Amino acid sequence: MKFKAACLHVIVILGLALPGALSAAAAAKAKTLQLVGFGDSLMAGYQLPTTQSYTALLEKALKAKGHDVAIANAGVSGDTTAAGLSRVDWSVPDGTDGVILELGANDALRGIAPAETEKNLDQIITRLKARNIPVLLAGMIAPPNMGGAYGEGYNGIYERLSQKHGIALYPFFLDGVVGQQGLQLEDGMHPNAKGVQVMVDRSLPAVEAFLASIKPAQ
Repeated sequence: MKFKAACLHVIVILGLALPGALSAAAAAKAKTLQLVGFGDSLMAGYQLPTTQSYTALLEKALKAKGHDVAIANAGVSGDTTAAGLSRVDWSVPDGTDGVILELGANDALRGIAPAETEKNLDQIITRLKARNIPVLLAGMIAPPNMGGAYGEGYNGIYERLSQKHGIALYPFFLDGVVGQQGLQLEDGMHPNAKGVQVMVDRSLPAVEAFLASIKPAQ
């Protein structure tokens, strides 16, 4: 009788505990990944409706492939890496699961020394890592009119930082758009809605790989 009573007691305890454990596991599994797109006008969606920004179209594409994600747009038109550094602590909220970091284009347009750009990006990544926030770094390429010496100093920044910090790299954020008039606004620099979709399509494999690296084990 004592043995049967003990078994019954264990069964009752398990019956009470398991629903909570199962619901907690289900909640963890159902957790929406919170991403932040942190960058300049290319991230913000310059002169485009918010629904056609890179973050909006990327979120839509990821959800269509079954990913449970929400992507906040923390792009600010005109931002340099220095401006990004000054706001990264409050533009990326606590609870963020990952950041797509895209900055540096305005540095190149303004002729800011590549060493300064690299230093600022290094500090941004360092601050995010200190908060245990993974980073996918989106690279840029210096405009040809800046000259060969400038381009040589600038174009290696993103690969160096990726290797230094052990973070994922998407080499060129504007891949497939640069030089394509039908994919750009009249200024010849910013993508139009079609151009943003090309950017999303090109970067999607890298973003999916990034998501796989930060999702909790099931």
